[in-house]
Amino acid sequence: MNISSIVVQALPKHIDELIEYFKNADFVDYHFSDKTKGKIIVTIEGETVEDEIKKLVKIQQLPTVITADMMMTYQEEQLDEEIKNLNESNPVPEILTKKDVDVDKVVYHGDLKKKDFYGGV
Repeated sequence: MNISSIVVQALPKHIDELIEYFKNADFVDYHFSDKTKGKIIVTIEGETVEDEIKKLVKIQQLPTVITADMMMTYQEEQLDEEIKNLNESNPVPEILTKKDVDVDKVVYHGDLKKKDFYGGV
């Protein structure tokens, strides 16, 4: 299952009619709007990314919609893969398990993943 948030931009004069449309539509869930800015937040769901894209395009093709863009997305398969990777990885970086580390030679690069902790030493 995939879930994505969509930001819909329209002229403020069309916001009320779009809200009503989204509230009654069976392919989208309405959540929030700001009439003065002409923005509406909705979510769509789909079994696949292709399902979501079809729903996004349907929103984009509404005559009073200026733009509709996917902002955030949750993909169940991607989450499952990341959980698997976390479960298979060592939660403690190798450098923290060593007892003979000379801390004066450790170089921090802003990220602990896949870095040379000794700065080439």
